[in-house]
Order: sequence, then structure tokens, then C-alpha cells
Amino acid sequence: MAESNELHHPDGRVELRDTSHIEASPLYNHDLAPVPVSRRNWTTYNYAALWISMAHCIPTYMLASGLMNSGMDWKQALFTILLGNTIVLIPILLNSHPGTKYGIPFPVFARAAYGTLGSNLPALMRALVACGWFGIQAWIGGEALDTFFRAVIPGWKGLLGAGFAGHTGTEWLSFLLFWGLNIFIIYRGMDLLRKVENWAAPYVLVVTAVLLVWAIRAAKGLGPLLSHPGHLPTMAEFLPVFIPSLTAMIGFWATLSLNMPDFTRFGRSQREQVIGQTVALPTTMFVFAAMGVMITSASAIIFGEAIWDPVKLVGRFQHPVIVAIAMFSVVIATLAVNIAANVVSPANDFANALPKFISFKTGGLITGLIGIAMMPWKLLADPKGYIFTWLLGYSGALGSIAGVLITDYWIVRKKKLDLEALYLSDGAYRGWNMAGVIATLTGCALAGGALLKWNGEHLIPFLKPLYDYAWFVGFFVSGALYWLLSRMMGTAAPAAE
Repeated sequence: MAESNELHHPDGRVELRDTSHIEASPLYNHDLAPVPVSRRNWTTYNYAALWISMAHCIPTYMLASGLMNSGMDWKQALFTILLGNTIVLIPILLNSHPGTKYGIPFPVFARAAYGTLGSNLPALMRALVACGWFGIQAWIGGEALDTFFRAVIPGWKGLLGAGFAGHTGTEWLSFLLFWGLNIFIIYRGMDLLRKVENWAAPYVLVVTAVLLVWAIRAAKGLGPLLSHPGHLPTMAEFLPVFIPSLTAMIGFWATLSLNMPDFTRFGRSQREQVIGQTVALPTTMFVFAAMGVMITSASAIIFGEAIWDPVKLVGRFQHPVIVAIAMFSVVIATLAVNIAANVVSPANDFANALPKFISFKTGGLITGLIGIAMMPWKLLADPKGYIFTWLLGYSGALGSIAGVLITDYWIVRKKKLDLEALYLSDGAYRGWNMAGVIATLTGCALAGGALLKWNGEHLIPFLKPLYDYAWFVGFFVSGALYWLLSRMMGTAAPAAE
């Protein structure tokens, strides 16, 4: 019997002894290749810092605002945020495992459940959502840069004229400058990204804490929002708002619940990536959202109105140095989350479609261009629509993919993959695995079918109640159907240990 090309380490991690057999494959390129164990050096701190820096972003800060605008009080809003992030941590950890074990990115991992060609379905679905998020974060970062320039350059606002679409020429310039900074870091590679995340995480937390202390002292208290009773006093009134809100909170990180292998492939051990993520994600989301509530509440006393957007809040300050430091912090925070959460995955996803023609760097550039085309300034125009349309709308599709991936890896294959075959067009995972495709499309149809309308009327009215549970519907329907279809249609045998 020929010796296996897989090298199994005592800690459970697997690598290939020799990659020469797969390097000529059309499914292989350097960026998608399995990471050798010698280069898997991310520690507990790296994963904690990754999540802290990703959670310390303007959308997290503003999450509670959309919930409170829908009638919740601050305690209900923060409970919803904490519960949603605790729930989404489960699929995040389940999908992180194969990354650390086999050193593979998300689109390569998806080849086991969908086939080497079929993996482009979940990869490109995930990529398009990330492009939208990239645009949103790039616009926020551009706003911060614009506020910074206004503080240090006299007459900046009118320097390039009135602009268009309700935004000045300098606002558009600031947006493009921030966009370019993201692309520059991507072209420098993952190691620079890790360094940016490591120091951005504590820096942004400290600056936000200073802003909180200032707000409480200036307001001589925490302000009116913390005594606001909300408009949902009974359970019958609360639940119709709570359920779609919880689903939207899960949707906030449903993207990362799929593509964490893009990061855990560099993990030093399963234990370190699990602890780092578990400690950092739910706690940071809760604490940062709570800071947003308290600072906004204090702003109602200081400025006479509740200012949820920290960029606009800092823009009220008069001292240029304070504005400059605060806006630099916002730029760093937004840059850290945007690259980690919204560029790494789609860059790999686009590369997976044409590995020999699209590199990680080219995939990052494609992400940036599509992000502009999705007009993020419109997505951010309405906070309520942002939560209940954008986050809720795509959560069902991503939940469907997560259901298939987790069922395939943990139940059908019992954590055993043929690492080499994942890169071969004629191997065990070749072509399309129709069980994964059918299960995913069915979950998407049931979770998002309520969006189909004609003349304002729902085309499939009986699906409307399912929409509020979109992520859950997609996840459980697709997972159960995939398990059933795998038994009926047969699935490629797992690799022998």
C-alpha cells in the first residue's frame, strides 16, 4: 500500500508531505494552498485581538440605536445583541475547526460539501455580502477621514465643490482615499493584517473608554436614554420586534460564521482559536454596544439631541487636536474590521472561482470595486432599514450555507477530509455535489421567499412568518435536508485517518 501523502500531527492537525502533485491543478494557487504546520502561528491573543478589533466598529457602536428606534429600551437592546452574538458563536466555532485541522481557507473547505465546482455557489454568495459590507465600512471610514480633514484644513468642505448625490466633492475624495488604504494593506498580505489587528484592538478600546468618561463627566451623569422605558412593555408587543432583531444580530456575523477557516487555518492549536474567539466575541460586542448607548445618552444632555453616530458626535468638538485624534481612532477601527471581515473572505472566494487567473490580491481589488457599485451610502441612510432589510435579508442565505457545511463536516464526514482531493479536479470531491446545492437553495427559498412581491403583495404569503426567523430557517432546513440527501444520493467517502 502506498504511503499516505497526509502527515497527521499528535495535536490533530494535518498537512501534506508533498504539494507537487496538486500545484499543477487548475484548483490550486499559492493563496488557496493548505498552510504548512510550521506557518500556523496565530495564538489565543491573535484571535481575541481579531474579534476585538472587528467588533470595535461604528456599526457595532450604533447597533442598539436601530433596536431602540424600534421600541426597545436599552436593556432589551443589549440583551438582544448579547444573545445573538452568543448564538452565532456556535457555528463560528464549528466551522473554525477544519481550518485549524487542515490549514485550508473557506472556499476550499466548501469543496467537500458542494464539490470542487459547486463550491463557487456558497463562496460567491458569501463574497457578494462581503462586498456590500466592504462598501459600508469604506463609506464610514471615508466620513471619518473627511471629518479629520475638516478639522485640520481650513475650507476643506468646499474645496472640491458641491459634489453629487447629496455629498460634497471632498466627501467623495475622502471615501476613495480610505478605499485605497484598504486595498494597499491587502496587497501587503495577511501578516501585515495580523499586526494591524494586534495593536488596533487595545488602542480603539482605550480611546472609546476615554470618550465615555468625557461624556459622563460633561453630562454630569448618563443621560435620559438609560431611564427611557421603551415602547414594548408586554411580551406580546416585545416578541414581534425581538425575533427579527435577534435574527438580524445573528446576521451581523453570519458572514464570519462561514469563512473563519480563512483565519483559523493559521491557528497554532484548536484550543487557542476556540478560547480566543469565545472570550472575545460576545463580550466585546456587548461592551462596545453598551458604550455606544451610554455615550449617546450623555450626548442628549451635552448637545440637546441624541447623536448615535460617533463621527458626527466628534464633529461637534471645537478643538482640532481632539477631533484629529478621535477621527484617527475611527479610521483605524474601521480599517481593521473592514479588511479582516470584508476583504479576506471575498478575495479568497473570487480566487476560488478561477485560481490560476485570480490571486488573493486581485480578489481584494474586485471586492473593492463591487463594494463601490453597491452604493453603501444608500444602505446606511436608514438605520432601521439597515437592520431589518440588509442584515435580516441575507441572514437566511448564509444560514443555509452554514447548515450544509456543519452537517457535512461534523455529521456526514465526521471531521475527516481528503486534503489532497480538495485540490484535484478529478478527485473525490470533483464537480458538483447536488445534495449541497439543493439543500442550500431550498433553505434560501424558505427563509427569503417572503421577499418576493408583486405590486406590493407577497407572492408566497405563507412564507412571510418564516422571514423573521430567516437564519434559523435556513440553517436547520438546509442542514436536515443535506443529511437526508447525502444518505439517499451517497456522498464521497471521508479520508481514512
